[in-house]
Amino acid sequence: MKSKKRDKKFSDAIIIALIGAVAVILAALIGIVPQLFKPTIESATRVVTISPSLVSTELSALTPFPTLPPAYDPHPYTDDYHDAFGVPMRLVSAGEFTMGDTATLALEECQRFYGNECNLVFFTNAEPRHKVDLSAFYIDKYEVTNALYASCVNAGVCEPPTKTDSATRTSYYGNSEFDNYPVIYVDWSMAKEYCGWRGARLPTEAEWEKAARGTDGRYYPWGDDVIDCNHANITFALKPEGCVGDTRRVGSYEIGRSPYNIYDMSGNVWEWVADWYSETYYKISPVFNPLGPNTGENHVLRGGSWNYYGSMFLGRSTTRFWDDPATFSYDNSVGIRCAHSAP
Repeated sequence: MKSKKRDKKFSDAIIIALIGAVAVILAALIGIVPQLFKPTIESATRVVTISPSLVSTELSALTPFPTLPPAYDPHPYTDDYHDAFGVPMRLVSAGEFTMGDTATLALEECQRFYGNECNLVFFTNAEPRHKVDLSAFYIDKYEVTNALYASCVNAGVCEPPTKTDSATRTSYYGNSEFDNYPVIYVDWSMAKEYCGWRGARLPTEAEWEKAARGTDGRYYPWGDDVIDCNHANITFALKPEGCVGDTRRVGSYEIGRSPYNIYDMSGNVWEWVADWYSETYYKISPVFNPLGPNTGENHVLRGGSWNYYGSMFLGRSTTRFWDDPATFSYDNSVGIRCAHSAP
């Protein structure tokens, strides 16, 4: 009997000892575990705490566009939009407008200034007057300047103009005095390349005409008033030597703006558009977003210029001119205006 009591006391002692040992081990673990995990917690804290300067550096490394000189814009309060290169563009809303002209009416106006120099054939390619419905688009507020075009050349994308002078200036392109004058001596492919570099395109002929004359059927960007040197830089009968006799700084003619507040849509320099030229295209033109013929030999030019071409066509918004897309880079009265579709 005593032996059994001793065995039981011994067993109880062992159990008590084991419980004590387990308690000691648990106490040790409670002190050790936080120390074991502390580096991991601190490491996690270091991963998610990012320096603001680091963020700024990484974002600037991802900026997709080069730094360019600011675009010339004497009227910033009227702009709808600046593209990624800072070039001011104007929104032309979607909808219908009247495109084209009546040749006999255009001839009569021409004869008032030039008499027998005028010919009906000058104007028949703009017939018939017809309705066109366009999607919304943006178009440059000003003609592309020497400085803006030079940015594309300096980026290694565009070819330089074929000449660096102008009609009366021996130094024009590359001369800072004329940075904000329209670039000239550019052919159709050079114009297309430049607009593409900006993420834009050449306007279609229909887009160009709507931007120039609006939706009320006017003949000039400013309305139906007769053209003079207060409205545009162009040659006409009362000023046979031309208003300036050369290009002029873009945006110079405040009262010559189009209904969309776009400058120099008449005069200064002719502007390339995307379309191939066809004398009879208006007779078959689709109503919605016409793109011009599928092929051709010449591309369309719009808007008139400072030189004698303007005298023959009076700078009307309906006037269609054309030339070889490659060889016309040798002309000192041809420039660029870009567009792109609205979202």
